[in-house]
Amino acid sequence: MQIKPIHLNDRLQLRKPHPCGGDIFRVLRVGSDVRIVCETCGRDMTLERVKLEKAIKKTFPAEIN
Repeated sequence: MQIKPIHLNDRLQLRKPHPCGGDIFRVLRVGSDVRIVCETCGRDMTLERVKLEKAIKKTFPAEIN
């Protein structure tokens, strides 16, 4: 299985929406567990990387300043 590249501050669109209705999340921490925050309501959560990789629908790379 190929590891999907996930970088700090990337925005991820997940297949299943958050209970608040939002489906875009921003990456706060990367490792074997990935910490993401909902762009709509601000709730943050930590997911196992393998589980998150299966849930990703689309990735929006972080803008480099």
